[in-house]
This record gives sequence, C-alpha cells and structure tokens, in this order.
Amino acid sequence: MTDALKRLADEGVAIWLDDLSRKRITSGNLAELIDQQHVVGVTTNPSIFQKAISGGDGYEQQLTDLAARRLTVEEAVRMITTADVRDAADILRPVYDATGGQDGRVSIEVDPRLAHDTAATVAEAKQLAWLVDRPNTFIKIPATKAGLPAITEVIGLGISVNVTLIFSLERYRAVMDAFLAGLEKAKAAGLDLSKIHSVASFFVSRVDTEIDKRIEKIGTDEAKALRGKAAVANARLAYQAYEEVFSSDRWAALDRANANKQRPLWASTGVKDPAYKDTMYVEELVAPGTVNTMPEATLEAVADHGETRGDTVHGTYEQAQADIDALAGIGISYDEVVQVLEDEGVEKFESSWNDLLKSTEAELKRLAPSEA
Repeated sequence: MTDALKRLADEGVAIWLDDLSRKRITSGNLAELIDQQHVVGVTTNPSIFQKAISGGDGYEQQLTDLAARRLTVEEAVRMITTADVRDAADILRPVYDATGGQDGRVSIEVDPRLAHDTAATVAEAKQLAWLVDRPNTFIKIPATKAGLPAITEVIGLGISVNVTLIFSLERYRAVMDAFLAGLEKAKAAGLDLSKIHSVASFFVSRVDTEIDKRIEKIGTDEAKALRGKAAVANARLAYQAYEEVFSSDRWAALDRANANKQRPLWASTGVKDPAYKDTMYVEELVAPGTVNTMPEATLEAVADHGETRGDTVHGTYEQAQADIDALAGIGISYDEVVQVLEDEGVEKFESSWNDLLKSTEAELKRLAPSEA
C-alpha cells in the first residue's frame, strides 16, 4: 500500500501528518506511520488539540494531576499540548537526525488569540520553544500583518518557525522576506544558520471552497468552468515565487553562510468537495523541496490509490496565472477572497482554542480534589 507514498517521497515531497493525539503516541500508531507510511513530520493546530483532548483518550491522569495542582486552565492546556509535542518529537528524533534537521519535525502553534500582537507572539514563541525543549520543534506563527515582524524576530533568535495561514501570493512573498530578514539578524548575532529551519504553510483546499461557493452563485457556464482550479493554481504560483526568492542574490549571501531554504508546505490538503478526487491536492502539487501535510484520511487515500506522475508544478505557471486571472473576468476578487480566508482562519483557530479552554476547564473542575 505504501508504493504511492514512497514514489511521492522520492519526488522530493516530505510527507507530514496533520494530526496528533496522546492515543496516537502511546498506541504506537505514530511510530508505525513513520515506519510504514513514509511520514517524516507532524503538524498540529488548535483545532487538532481541541478534538484530541475533548475526545479524552489518554489525558485523564494528567488532567487529574493538573487539577490537584490547581493550575489555571491556560497553564493546564499548555502542559498537555507541549507534553504531546515533546513525546512526538522524541519519536521523530531519528528522522530529524537522519535528515540533518530538515524533517522529523513537530509543530506547535502560538496562542491564536495573539495573532494580531507582535510582541506577545514573540514572547509566546520563546516560551513554547523553552517548554517543549526539543531541537526538532517548529513554532507556528500565523502570517498576519502582526505575525510578519514576529517571524523575523523569532528566526533571528535562532528558533525554527512554521509560518501558518498563508493564502495570498503577496503575503507569501512578505513571509519569505520576513524569513530572510530573520536569518540576516541571526547571522549578525553570530548564530549558526545551519541550525535554523523553516517552512511556510500555504493553505490549499480552503481557496477552492471559498471561490467555488462564489462561482456557484454566479452560475454561468464560463464561471463553472473554473471550479476546482484556483487552489492548485494559487499554490503553483507560490512555488514559482519560492523559486524566484531562493535564487536571488540576497539568498545567495545567506546560502554561503550555510542557511537552509524555507520550504513551501502545502497545508489544508484534505479535499472538501466530494466531486473532486480525494488525492487532488497531493497529486497536483508534486515538486522537489516541498512538504505536504495530510490529514490521516488523505494519507490513507494516497497510499491506497494515489497516482504520482512526477513533478506536476514546473511548466504550469502560465496556465496557473491564466486560471487566477480568469477569476476577475467573472467578477471574483482574488484579494477579497484571500483576506476573507485569513480572517476566517484566525477566527476558526481562536474559536477552537476557546472551546479547548472551556472543555479543559470543565474537566479540571470535575477532577478537582474536594475541599477538606
């Protein structure tokens, strides 16, 4: 079953799992996915933790201990989530060592309520790196306007970063600029650039979900011909931008100092529309030096019936640009769509975080020792 995943990995696509839970760690499932399904990294987000912890599997003892210590709910959530990330990082450590730090990574996100506060994001990133205390951790920072200077600051401190919630090409270029500025700060501070890694998480399926919804409202044949094209086109143009930036003179100076490129990571690759092939956002975005982080259902679908046709990104830029340009012709504003998606993305993660706090608080109250 793993031939399709091996072929994908052989094409230069790092396969990461977009999920984590205590049960997945303790049951040996994560180790099995690494061993048998070519998984070389893990990403998490507030929604993933909310689902895992509210599901209850494996958290009872730690929650009981945290309740006995009368920790605040925020402290309790961070103790639980960093424990999972630390344990997953230990399981992935051999991959990290074998790939020179490129893969074998586990990502943990800053509190999404801080998405529009630069200083608080930097402080939280430093705290999370200290709490997890594993070299193969990525701290996830959202690509909001306030997130951009935070990325520069955190990279400049030598902390590896996964930049998340990128939807637009303009913002992606700003993210790469923030990353390079961070490396330049780190270099000026005398840090070893070879130890600093980063990925830029470019979201895919949500672009089609939002644009297809607008296409259906328009309802013309011309509009319907563009269904399911925007997300892949957007990501392919992002890869074109990546190639431009990482072949520049500015990058060359950092490359000589042993810096690592910030790899594009395709996120949100689970297909939302059942009319589309369930492996579409994997098969259509195969290019060297990329990461594809998949929900387990997508990973299983690729393993079962995925088709790897080699590199499906190079040679497509002209058509991808035409597909994006065609949206304006039917009255859909690309800039408006990507702004809506960023706003919704931050809001969704914040909502999941608040749900996580509420459900954890309820558990802490339930398990709290009775007053003597």
